[in-house]
Amino acid sequence: MPQGTQGVKRGIHLMQFRSDILIAVGSNERSSAGTPVETLKTAYACVEKAGAVIRATSQFYNTPCFPAGAGPDYVNAALALEWNATPQEIIAQLHRIEAELGRARVQRWGQRTLDLDLIAVGDRVLPDLPGYRRWRDLPLERQMKEAPDRLILPHPRMQDRAFVLVPLAEVAPDWVHPVSGLSVLQMRDALDPVLRAEVRAL
Repeated sequence: MPQGTQGVKRGIHLMQFRSDILIAVGSNERSSAGTPVETLKTAYACVEKAGAVIRATSQFYNTPCFPAGAGPDYVNAALALEWNATPQEIIAQLHRIEAELGRARVQRWGQRTLDLDLIAVGDRVLPDLPGYRRWRDLPLERQMKEAPDRLILPHPRMQDRAFVLVPLAEVAPDWVHPVSGLSVLQMRDALDPVLRAEVRAL
């Protein structure tokens, strides 16, 4: 665990934390920092150096690459943060950290040294409710080809992804989606059990 995160609590002890900023992290390639696990630990330190306070971290999980066959399995986790910055400033810092650790945005949903996905900032809906719903309801074949040209919050795919919701349930189980009204635990439990079982603790 990088310096500054030794005191972060895990699991059932996290119920007392109410943090506004939720991040999903992942890696399935080596970086200059080392293995995917080492890359994620280095990314945590970079996030703190950029001004965030890490309030909670999930354990690391092994998850199948999506879409199937696109590369090695991922190591995934989740963070709950406090950060005195706008959502646009936060995403810019996350993209900078990804680039520093070798992320190249060449192929959508391809292999990557580091993924730092901004999942939610409190109950903000960006750019607005119609804009959010447009990206949430985009058919899968278009999701694989199109990326928004602006920040969409909450992350429009979060409710579909076990590799996001399983770790997120450790750090923010009671966070409520501002559009669906469902908590992280409710969204996780609504997933197909087969998909949940694919997310395995390391």
